[in-house]
Amino acid sequence: MPIKVLVISDYRDFVTTRPEAEIFIGLAKLGFEIHIMTFKDTPFQAAFESAGIRVIPFHPKKKFDKAEIAEIRETLIKEKIDLVHLFNNPAIVNGIKAAKGLKVKVVLYRGYAGNIHWYDPLSYLKFLHPRVDKIFCNSQGVEEFLQKQLLFGKHKTITINKGHHLSWYTDFPPYDIKKELQLASDAFLLINVANNRRMKGISYLLKAINLLPDELPIHLLLVGKDMDTKENLRLIQKGGKSDKVHILGFRKNPLNIVTASDVFVLSSIKGESITKSVIEAMSLGIAPIITDIAGNRELLVHEESGLITKARDPKGLSEAILKLYKDNSLREKLGRNAKMRIDSHLNTEQTVLKTKKMYEDLLTD
Repeated sequence: MPIKVLVISDYRDFVTTRPEAEIFIGLAKLGFEIHIMTFKDTPFQAAFESAGIRVIPFHPKKKFDKAEIAEIRETLIKEKIDLVHLFNNPAIVNGIKAAKGLKVKVVLYRGYAGNIHWYDPLSYLKFLHPRVDKIFCNSQGVEEFLQKQLLFGKHKTITINKGHHLSWYTDFPPYDIKKELQLASDAFLLINVANNRRMKGISYLLKAINLLPDELPIHLLLVGKDMDTKENLRLIQKGGKSDKVHILGFRKNPLNIVTASDVFVLSSIKGESITKSVIEAMSLGIAPIITDIAGNRELLVHEESGLITKARDPKGLSEAILKLYKDNSLREKLGRNAKMRIDSHLNTEQTVLKTKKMYEDLLTD
């Protein structure tokens, strides 16, 4: 009898959720009976069905909603589900309630190191709930954070990185951003792709840019929402490099701009798991500079597949940028090795096999 799994997640955004969706396509191909509850307009509909996955056009929208809990519970019972895997807050809260009194195993996903505390009663409605059997952590940093909050059941956490596949990144030709911005052909392009939040550390990146020699043609591209905050604009003005910092905002083609860049810079200061935008840049062969927060630990090897600097250290970040600006051969080597690192250590095939083993181990306890 195949293992029957119910997945509840939001698969409306193809690019963002592809690494996750591919886990279940892979498991279905290995013989698991997968049922996926998601919104009806998912772009994965055809891929899921082609893999033999049953798609249920439903996703909970409210926490503790009796009707939504009943909908999930009915599926658990009717389909004789062995294991339910929950990926977001409405799914987690309602899914745990729906599993009450049933033999089904409950697995949660966590991709952020923060906002869970052993002393917070609300945490016991989700990740610290005694009904939870396993927590799928997207990085060692996330698992280590959770271990500190779990007073009991420290065996419940496991690190499984959401893998990628290099074939996903073969069709992103470089966009001529230099022409759009009227930059010289020798412009050296740094890029950061993110929706600006405090944890992204953009202020430290801007401070690092301000420390670079004025005469160098080093330009920073900021792609994503809310980059034009008062604080960011103040730092840009203070540094006198407004002609070298380009706030591009949200773009539909960010990977084409990444492909056209020389270096990807991640300046995050806390909280993150392995960062998807960096994995994408590495998959495209772009040399990365990242900070040493715990969630980044699995991403690369310092001076082999990228450079690692201390978080909240503009001076160290500026020195890393200068190092790659001055050493073209090193930058190219790091870009090649970054791509190989994704293929060998962060690929989707490994993710599928590790998830398979986790499910099997849970059901043989």
